Amino acid sequence: MFFSIVIPLYNRPLEINELLKSLTQQKYTSFEVIVVEDGSSKPAKHVVESYHNRLDIRYYQKKNEGQGYARNFGFARAKGDYFIVFDSDIIVPEDYLYHVAAGIQRYRWDAFGGPDAAHPSFTNIQKAISYSMTSPFTTGGIRGNKQHVGQFHPRSFNMGLSRKAYEQTGGFKLSRRSEDIEFSIRMIRQGYRVGLIPEAFVYHKRRTTFGQFFKQTYGFGKGRIAIYKLFPDELKLIHALPALFVVGFAGLMLLNLLNWGSEGQIQILPILCDIGNIVLLIYTLLLALHAWFSTKRIQVVILGVVAAYIQLIAYGLGFLGSFMEQVMWKK
Repeated sequence: MFFSIVIPLYNRPLEINELLKSLTQQKYTSFEVIVVEDGSSKPAKHVVESYHNRLDIRYYQKKNEGQGYARNFGFARAKGDYFIVFDSDIIVPEDYLYHVAAGIQRYRWDAFGGPDAAHPSFTNIQKAISYSMTSPFTTGGIRGNKQHVGQFHPRSFNMGLSRKAYEQTGGFKLSRRSEDIEFSIRMIRQGYRVGLIPEAFVYHKRRTTFGQFFKQTYGFGKGRIAIYKLFPDELKLIHALPALFVVGFAGLMLLNLLNWGSEGQIQILPILCDIGNIVLLIYTLLLALHAWFSTKRIQVVILGVVAAYIQLIAYGLGFLGSFMEQVMWKK
């Protein structure tokens, strides 16, 4: 089984170096690497060329069109029986391809994905963001957990598909923002076997600051509405939970403000505030407790709680804003 690893790249010469270095350590060696520079202002050609003696690697440059089309560009030039897509900000464990090959043989997947985790070398913020993105208290277990909710949709940081699936579907139809979810849904609806290989995880850096993380998850919320516009029946209650959290959180803050300003003149306000504050406190404590059992580091626990609130609020705002703009106001 021969794999073609396709990596779209945009202004990340340092990250691609770490990824390529990890690929040189793969125990399973029947693979090629295709790097597609998607109109970067900081090209990584010199980095990629330094691996020519250690990897079967090719480097292409094209105008910027988004990561979805960059992957299609790589697929069209790939030789493999299966294509694997990575984001450029990951590190691959040395037995990754062995697990993928075994998973394909075991499950007969036409397309597949794997989980992500935090590498020991990551900063505390990166570890906190990784926890938040994989926690059942934020994502509900839909991003690569073994006991995921509903149909699993591979995500493009760690995604694979057969040559047949690519040739018959035409690859990615969206250039960016939820392009991986759209592709996964389309493959499933066309009858391809799509699923999770739990052992095939990667270390995913994601974002390095909370500001970048807010912007990213805000885009995820907007992207979910874009998926809804294409596939209305794919919008589930779990996707709207961050939006409900935002509404509830804002409502609670308003109630607390009104209660503080009314000086007890409205009798029901203290009761509503107490109930809401207790519920929020319980949620925060459960989140912190789960983060402790998952990470065992108090700094990551504290930052993980912050990351979870950022994720829920940013995703919820993106979801609500896009829903009002595209669904309610038909813009």
